[in-house]
Amino acid sequence: MKDQPSPIRETDDDARKLARVLLRSARHAAIAVLDPETGFPFASRVLVATDIDGTPVILVSKLSAHTKALAGDARASLLTGEPGKGDPLAHPRLATQCLAEPVERGSAVHERIRTRFLARHTKAKLYIDFPDFLFFRLKPEQASLNGGFGRAYQLDGSDLIIQSAANEEIAARAAETVRDLVERHPDVAEALATRLNAPESASWRICGIDSSGFDLVSGDFLLRYEFETLAGDADHICSNISKIAYSIP
Repeated sequence: MKDQPSPIRETDDDARKLARVLLRSARHAAIAVLDPETGFPFASRVLVATDIDGTPVILVSKLSAHTKALAGDARASLLTGEPGKGDPLAHPRLATQCLAEPVERGSAVHERIRTRFLARHTKAKLYIDFPDFLFFRLKPEQASLNGGFGRAYQLDGSDLIIQSAANEEIAARAAETVRDLVERHPDVAEALATRLNAPESASWRICGIDSSGFDLVSGDFLLRYEFETLAGDADHICSNISKIAYSIP
């Protein structure tokens, strides 16, 4: 009897890029944890943002079942990727197995994540500072990408993380960088939305930058763009964004 061919394809750069976009463009995700009382998987929905190195972050209440589960067992799985028209299984999705790391309130990491989270989820300002809410960084360990029928890949956690020595510097200057860019080009977000064929929406804005790309948000729409190569500093990011927005198609 002949061996059946493996359904898993060899992971290439296109698969890695798709996986990163699916993870970094998610506004929310399904999270699966292990119930500490029964040991059964427990699934819920969480808001998602990313830290400066691309690590997904969630904001959760200490009273929620999934938070209590993570306190006892840091293992979690995050499902990202939105279905569109037609068969939901024909659309790409990413299941990322993670280890949850609580973020200490008042730390520099907490302030950075809080700023990035609010830029993406402005309505979270109503409860983000409640004492019973906390952030977790979900460190990717490995991931399973389904790019559609017949397109399955296995990825390492490192495929989803931005490996750049400039991460901290870019994070420190992120707000200033975006502000300066908008001052020079007041229509930059709209120009980017047009060039990237974003859904029609009232007002787009840049809600996040990092060495690997940038995020645009408008209402319930979030668009992630990945650079071809990592940017070395904030000026490099501005240059990349300007070229994308204003270069001749």
